Amino acid sequence: MAISSLLALLALEAGSSTARSVHQPRAIPVPRVPTAGAGVPLQPFVSYSIEFSSFPDFAGDLSNPNTFSNNLLDNLGAFTGIKPLIRVGGNTQDYAVFNKSLDTALVGIVDPAKSPDYPTTITIGPKYFESYLTWPDTKYVHGFNLGRNSTVARQGLIDSVAYVCTALEGGKLAFWELGNEPDLFKTSAQGPVRPSTWNEQSYVDEWLYWTRAIRTALETACPDLATDELYKFYAPSFAGTSNSLNPITTFKDGLDKDEDVAIISSHNYISGAAVPGVTLQGTLMNHTSTVASIAKQLNESRLLAELPEDLNPNLPFILGETNSLYNQGRPGLSNTFGATLWGVDFNLWCVANNIQRVHMHQGTNYRYQSWQPVETNITAKGTKAPYYGNVAVAAFLGDLTNSARLPSVVNIPLPSEREAAYVSYVAGKLAKLIVIQMDEYNATAGNNYTNDYPRPVVQYDFQLPKGSHGEFSVQRLSANGSDAITGVTYDGYSYNYELNDGLPELQKNITRGETVKIGRRGKLSLELPRSSAVIVCFQ
Repeated sequence: MAISSLLALLALEAGSSTARSVHQPRAIPVPRVPTAGAGVPLQPFVSYSIEFSSFPDFAGDLSNPNTFSNNLLDNLGAFTGIKPLIRVGGNTQDYAVFNKSLDTALVGIVDPAKSPDYPTTITIGPKYFESYLTWPDTKYVHGFNLGRNSTVARQGLIDSVAYVCTALEGGKLAFWELGNEPDLFKTSAQGPVRPSTWNEQSYVDEWLYWTRAIRTALETACPDLATDELYKFYAPSFAGTSNSLNPITTFKDGLDKDEDVAIISSHNYISGAAVPGVTLQGTLMNHTSTVASIAKQLNESRLLAELPEDLNPNLPFILGETNSLYNQGRPGLSNTFGATLWGVDFNLWCVANNIQRVHMHQGTNYRYQSWQPVETNITAKGTKAPYYGNVAVAAFLGDLTNSARLPSVVNIPLPSEREAAYVSYVAGKLAKLIVIQMDEYNATAGNNYTNDYPRPVVQYDFQLPKGSHGEFSVQRLSANGSDAITGVTYDGYSYNYELNDGLPELQKNITRGETVKIGRRGKLSLELPRSSAVIVCFQ
């Protein structure tokens, strides 16, 4: 469908007229080839971190596997050729104590004074590890408990090795992780678990002791997983870049002395659910906010890479846990289509800057979740708006199975902080362009902030490299507005649980199959309704 006809169709779909808003006076140039330092993703890039206590909900067990969750993972794998990498961890990783006599997967006690969202007293049994057997063709990062250092907890750690390694044999293991956010161990608002004198060297000494003990247990239970090639970790999994432990000092103090760190993992949240002044437009739908947040991670990555070679610092740098607002997000912000658009910009800004994998954190009843895996008295089972952002990122990156044809991703600067654009190149040639329009537009009935004017349409003009002419497909990420929590589609498809258990279902009332024609002069014009995104596919 020609792009010139889009406005009329949008008006018919919305049931109202639209307002045109011409964007910039001159075409924005798109480089012919990737610029120096262009980002290249790991295989896979789109990944998830699932709260340790929630994992049985998300995956199920052998008698009741969660096929809905698996369908959503398969959808993403269909775009990239490889399913998301699943990290099982989070705060509850360091509350979970293994008891080989427990006949259920998990027993948890919620202490609302510590957190109303997850249990903080947790015992797991052998059945817990059945959840690793329910999703075909999926690899995992298993998080061991470092936080609890009682005799019972330490013995439980070693006892658990035989059970978890058996579950992860046969190609399911990607990496191990020991401890979640140890840089908060002596300052945690939920109660410190280390003394105030505990420092980087203390952490390194503990980490080395227990990673060696785990390996010893592996050599008995699963020797194939104890080899130098396969015995690898995500580390140090700090909560951020400026807490009570310094990541640079940690490496200098010998974290990777045994050369078993494969991936440098850090955690990042844009802000907090209860932080005053947090808004959808100013905090999430805001490219400047994303750039400022990630700048601290990029500085850490640069400083690590500059360490002496014998410290082995030149490892891939990723976000092993991240999402919009810490403390599980805020309703009306983290679960909206605006947060979906934020997620697209956030992930692509990361990959464009060589943060090579991003694990979006999930949990049962969490406000920023991509999907709710089970029905509870708090949250309905279903696909949530942020999942569609995961889909758009996967679609933009495309096939990641061929190491020789991984995309190079470049940010294209735009004038406003309420918009972002990226291009990808495959084999040195322009492959895709995405534009993310983040001007807030609220359309939900009954919302005190609902806009009472027709939804503006913003025009973007790009000057493409020489030879970029022809007719190309256009795919849109859309919803009724930035405050929408339902009715989201990507390229005309819904992934709602209610329609087809999370599998793609074409929506007849949504325009798809659009194309855009580009002449020999290489000028591309796109029109985007406020609060939406579009991908143009050149290859």
